Amino acid sequence: MLVSYRHEDGAVESVSTDDLSALESAEVEKVTGETWDGVESALRAESPTAMRAVLWVHRKRSAGNLRFNEFDLPSWRRRLTARLELADLEEMVGNLRRSGDAARPGWDEVLEHLRSLAADPEDVDRAVAATAPKVAAPAKKPAASKS
Repeated sequence: MLVSYRHEDGAVESVSTDDLSALESAEVEKVTGETWDGVESALRAESPTAMRAVLWVHRKRSAGNLRFNEFDLPSWRRRLTARLELADLEEMVGNLRRSGDAARPGWDEVLEHLRSLAADPEDVDRAVAATAPKVAAPAKKPAASKS
């Protein structure tokens, strides 16, 4: 997931959860009271606590004494987002393919919805291509023996 906050001056601060260390991820779990699966679900739902926790642990890298209960993000509803990255999309599309949902009506609507949740909407097409069933190469015929 990519958590982004647009500052008042227009600068965007973005943090990928893939870039967090194990200790940082554990701190996010601790302050949110969630397991990592719960944190990821909360991020997909754009929970302000989960998004704030991800930015907080990232900022602690340069401001080590930053306390979570004092860390605030003004105008969070307009400025704070969590979006799916390519790896997230590949996992989701792959799961949908394995469950058979890709063959059901409404697949295009599902992909369109994923585009609205993606950090880069073109990543949905990349995920579809990366998870497409592989076509087996035709078997080679044995070479004819010369006698």
